[in-house]
Amino acid sequence: MPELPEVESVARRLREGLGAPALIGRTILSTRVLWPREVGNMDAQRFEREVAGLRVEAIRRHGKYLIFDLVAQSRLTMTMLVHLRMSGRLDVVPQDEAFTKHARVVWLLDGGLALRFDDARKFGRVWLAGNPHEITGKLGPDALDVTCDEFVAAILGKRGALKPVLLDQTFIAGVGNIYADEALYLARLHPKRPANTLTGTEAAALYAAIQQVLREGIAANGASFDWVYPGGNFQHNFKVYGMTGRPCASCGQPIRRILVGQRSTHFCPDCQPLEAKRRRVTSAG
Repeated sequence: MPELPEVESVARRLREGLGAPALIGRTILSTRVLWPREVGNMDAQRFEREVAGLRVEAIRRHGKYLIFDLVAQSRLTMTMLVHLRMSGRLDVVPQDEAFTKHARVVWLLDGGLALRFDDARKFGRVWLAGNPHEITGKLGPDALDVTCDEFVAAILGKRGALKPVLLDQTFIAGVGNIYADEALYLARLHPKRPANTLTGTEAAALYAAIQQVLREGIAANGASFDWVYPGGNFQHNFKVYGMTGRPCASCGQPIRRILVGQRSTHFCPDCQPLEAKRRRVTSAG
């Protein structure tokens, strides 16, 4: 599933064009919902009516959600949210290329263009709301917006293992399997380490590692991990994710793969020990 860097790269491409026409400033002439279940909070016909004639004013992101500000006569009218889930792709294309085999929603735009939502596995969702908080309200702060003090205070109060805590979107929004593994490796923390055994210094180091891997991921346009998201390069920077059996870049020990919270997890057993760091130095927390 695309994570924060991949979703941010999609938002940037739609805002700026980057090889295709930009979406900002385009007016939605009409919409075709080709798979009604793709619309999450209203029937397809109402969705088609509500967005007709609106102009795309801004494109932003919270966690893994894309947020489109839609306006009529220069006044914010609606926000449209998209979650790509497992196989979603958003592309601005000529209208004669809009209706592909896996197109689930197509927005026909001015200038002979269309915004096409391809979603082979049909897990993606689109919502229309007066306020994006109606859809994202249960999420934690965006992983790039949370401060170090906020992160440290929150994670020291968690009792679960670090990997599931980082994947919990109500804790912080945007971190997924890839970037959790990479951040834990960078911070030298075992993915099964109980979060509330961290010292304050360790928690701050984990915060810094999350910020680093997410920003490096964005700079590389995310990671291309299958046919769904082909434009990224961060996979060439992986230290542990998907590297099972290969030597750790720091110590040479083979990278291991285990299940943590039913999720495939990659780590270095030498650089990220569990037992040796279990004790909590309360004076530092």
